[in-house]
Amino acid sequence: MGVGDDDAGRADGPPDSDLAMEQGPDELDRSLPGTLQPLTRPGTPRALLVSPSLAADRRWMGRAFERALEARSLDEVPVGAVLVQHDRLVAEAFNRTRSGPDPTAHAEVEVLRRGAAALGDWRLDGCTLYVTLEPCAQCAGSIVLSRIRRVVYAAPDPKAGWVGSLGNLLQDRRLNHRVEVTRGVLEDGSADLLRGFFRERR
Repeated sequence: MGVGDDDAGRADGPPDSDLAMEQGPDELDRSLPGTLQPLTRPGTPRALLVSPSLAADRRWMGRAFERALEARSLDEVPVGAVLVQHDRLVAEAFNRTRSGPDPTAHAEVEVLRRGAAALGDWRLDGCTLYVTLEPCAQCAGSIVLSRIRRVVYAAPDPKAGWVGSLGNLLQDRRLNHRVEVTRGVLEDGSADLLRGFFRERR
């Protein structure tokens, strides 16, 4: 997760975008718009086209956002995460670094621990992780170790993100596991939540 008290400036950084961007394991240097599938017939205006996968991504990211709101209510940095397998909820969590107190208790690490316990396996094969902020180096490393298939994140983290901002640990060709990445799903709401949280503490 990677955001902390000293990272309040990051809340001014995320660009405004509602369009999810997808990046496969072998596309390290470019991002492509999420695929759009017509709901009706060919020739439907682009504004009316919605990808079924994008609809599911928004639904699960909305649940992660609810966990972020729960974190804020406990005076934790508002980041939430949800783990899904075959479109079924496996686990959900939010940042707990302050209440722990535990510097490693980022939302992603918490949800991976809960997911492994729920499935009875450290390998989280076929799972997708939804998180409201770009994972930091610690969380990206944990995601690779857990063999997550796909990560979807909302807001970028230009100061600490390791899924495209400072580097891309999830898709490093030198590692024995690479992860599909989709970014920008419900970005604006997540970025606004973080901005407001840190603004209140200045």
